[in-house]
Amino acid sequence: MSDSQGENVLATTPSPEGRPAGGDGATTAPSPVRRTRRRNWRQLAEITLLAGPAVVMFVAFVVFPVLMAAYYGFFKWKGYGVPTDFVGLQNYVTILQDTTFHDALLHNGFIVVMSLVMQGPAAVVLALLLNRRIRGRSLIRVLIFVPYVVSEVIVGTGWSLMLQTTGAVNGFLTKIGLEGWVVDWLSDPDIAIWSLMIIITWKYVGFAVILFLAGLQSIPEELHEAAAIDGASYWQAQRSITLPLLGPTLRIWAFLSIIGSLQLFDLVYIIWGQYVSATAGTSTMATYMVLNGRNAANYGFGNAVAVVLFLISLVIALTYQRFVLRRDTEGAITEGKK
Repeated sequence: MSDSQGENVLATTPSPEGRPAGGDGATTAPSPVRRTRRRNWRQLAEITLLAGPAVVMFVAFVVFPVLMAAYYGFFKWKGYGVPTDFVGLQNYVTILQDTTFHDALLHNGFIVVMSLVMQGPAAVVLALLLNRRIRGRSLIRVLIFVPYVVSEVIVGTGWSLMLQTTGAVNGFLTKIGLEGWVVDWLSDPDIAIWSLMIIITWKYVGFAVILFLAGLQSIPEELHEAAAIDGASYWQAQRSITLPLLGPTLRIWAFLSIIGSLQLFDLVYIIWGQYVSATAGTSTMATYMVLNGRNAANYGFGNAVAVVLFLISLVIALTYQRFVLRRDTEGAITEGKK
């Protein structure tokens, strides 16, 4: 130990009486407890400053509206004035006993499953294709992503015109000699839900492709080179290297797709309108809420439907987070983990 180090130790080491050793002019260093307390206050101030505005916005625009919707759901309310006709849980009982709501719930479940089945594999194949060096790759990426940025109003209006009985789709099928395939794409209950799935897949597969392409960029190329040296084929490398490493991106996309499918409203409302969707077999919980809440001037009932939709989405989101996404978020915890 050097002389200077020895002097510092003498200056900061407390005497048996609890006073720091050294002469009368020695500098007193802050105790470890005081330094820790000061650091904690600084961290608390930083967290409050950075997260405070976000917390305020979340409470104001998410928590408070949900609480107000739950409150109005206990009333028979026309949408103006203070609600006074308290009906308790009657709105919720009516929702859970309504077969129309059951149909809408089943349609949402079908859309959730088929969105994953139809968009997931197609997006993975397209992302793998566009991740290779091919001519016109940038143009193809843009063309695939364009439907996602087009407004739902434009998409719904365009598809509703093309899928009419005398629309462009049936006209094209007739033109090429496939008159047997001419059907009522929008009104037949056995076909309308599949028409909706085709439209949803066409519009949202571009988002999944872009997301998967971003995930593919994070996979080291050296792994594929090592697999090629070991004699693995292209598809063996994709199955054993690419897909496992793309897992976190796939799980995040699946979560976003599930939540979006549960809240689907605009395309159904634009294409099938407010009254046809139920008979065509394409109604969703959101269209049910608007039809029986706002359009019926029964805002108390509509708020109750919104609360039910929120609770269903919340349970699915928490379950997915607990059993699927947890493996991806555990790695982000770097402090306090044993």
